[in-house]
Amino acid sequence: MTEWWRVRLTKPAELDFAAILQWTIQNFGIRQARAYRHILREALAATRHGPDVPGSVPRADILEGCRTLHVPRPGRHFLVYRAVSADTIEILRILHDAMDLSRHVRPDQD
Repeated sequence: MTEWWRVRLTKPAELDFAAILQWTIQNFGIRQARAYRHILREALAATRHGPDVPGSVPRADILEGCRTLHVPRPGRHFLVYRAVSADTIEILRILHDAMDLSRHVRPDQD
């Protein structure tokens, strides 16, 4: 039996998700926004397997216990997350891969 982790988005991550989709609609249209929403949701679902998702990278330089997972092409975003308990993953932010991630992640983020 597979045990799934609970995945929780912080308020900043929820706002990131909405802003990404809004920007995609404005620049590429609703069809592309729907496709990218699906890709983002798949990346988020991957964290249900636990923090050590294949392809994820430990990022103690950003925050102790923090990891990043690059959203696959055509995505250009990172999920920035951490395990906050034995069965809960907290998505701190969803940030563009050109951003300085450490400037946008705070330890008290929720």
